[in-house]
Amino acid sequence: MSTHADPQGIVVGYDGSPEARRAVEWAAAEAGRTGSRLQIVTTYEIAWPGAYYAAIAEQVDAARQAAESILADITAEMRERSTTVDVFGVCAPSSAAAALLGLGDAGARMLVVGNRGAGGLANLLLGSVSQQVATHAKVPVAVVRGRSDPSFGPVVVGVDGSVSGDHALGFAFEAAQARGRALVAVRAYAPGIGDDSHERAGLEESLATWSAKFPDVPVAKLVAAGRPAEVLVDASRTATLVVVGSRGHGGFSGLLLGSVGQQLMHHADCPVLIVH
Repeated sequence: MSTHADPQGIVVGYDGSPEARRAVEWAAAEAGRTGSRLQIVTTYEIAWPGAYYAAIAEQVDAARQAAESILADITAEMRERSTTVDVFGVCAPSSAAAALLGLGDAGARMLVVGNRGAGGLANLLLGSVSQQVATHAKVPVAVVRGRSDPSFGPVVVGVDGSVSGDHALGFAFEAAQARGRALVAVRAYAPGIGDDSHERAGLEESLATWSAKFPDVPVAKLVAAGRPAEVLVDASRTATLVVVGSRGHGGFSGLLLGSVGQQLMHHADCPVLIVH
């Protein structure tokens, strides 16, 4: 597999499962909106000890051929459906997480995974490949789950004033503009610790620079007393995308994978973008 990645490219894992197909379709639409190339990655890996002996060479070859077949089919379909997008496929003899993370390290714009999978990307579900990629990637990771219709609802972003949260805000504004959707900026705080007026002032401060850069994006502000994950999961029910930073502080205390980000990956009703 090539270790070179287009800095404007979107990389998506595919294993032939319905969930992975939805991830590829979402990634193709995102590539079309952003003018990015689309790289579809299918992997194959023989995991039992005898895999490294010549006696099972034909099994390895069969696994490779099966992976190449499903990759060729989805690549051809996406080229036909997404005529404005440069689509190409890569079949890699490695684990799914290693292949995707390697392309992220090489400079991809975004990695996209489904919320579960099978086959070439074995165990592509939360707690396995999706979890590994979302936790360890150095680039933004989209986990496609729930509704994936870009014409439904606003883009929702968690705001806490952290550096990571500011990166998430930038991606959220870009996503809202590309989709022609409004942006809902959410700041949550623990009852008894924060207060509405103080948190609202912090939210306004975080938004000021980005609102000036994206004056055509309508912005709604939501300040809520409650647990950040619960507030964002609730907001996801009417959203097209939820964007969060990979870690945070303040109103979104402990915004880490395994905390707010992980809960969103398990419970959000729409795709989740985790910005590293």
